[in-house]
Amino acid sequence: MIYSSELIKGTLKTIILKLLKENKRMYGYEITQTVKDLTNNKIQLTEGALYPSLHALEAEGLLTTETEFIGKRVRKYYSLSDTGKKLSDEKVSEFADFVSTMKTLLNIEPKTI
Repeated sequence: MIYSSELIKGTLKTIILKLLKENKRMYGYEITQTVKDLTNNKIQLTEGALYPSLHALEAEGLLTTETEFIGKRVRKYYSLSDTGKKLSDEKVSEFADFVSTMKTLLNIEPKTI
């Protein structure tokens, strides 16, 4: 099962921030492949979803970029700014709380006897 783009859209910035915090710096394709691998193909990020989110995070001052030339190609690496590092933990905590709340709301908490 591949998750809908509707579900992914609301979590994409959190995913990016968390990955960059763990990996220090990554380029776009690397992010898409890492997400795909970590989720056993359940989350497949498209360029059309990823790059606008990366650009928005950069515009918000949460990411910094550096460009490297790999042969004839240019590769743009993204890293967290100091503000991005702080926000990463907050976003992950917020999402964990949201998941817990949704489990309660939808009554899908494991039953204890």
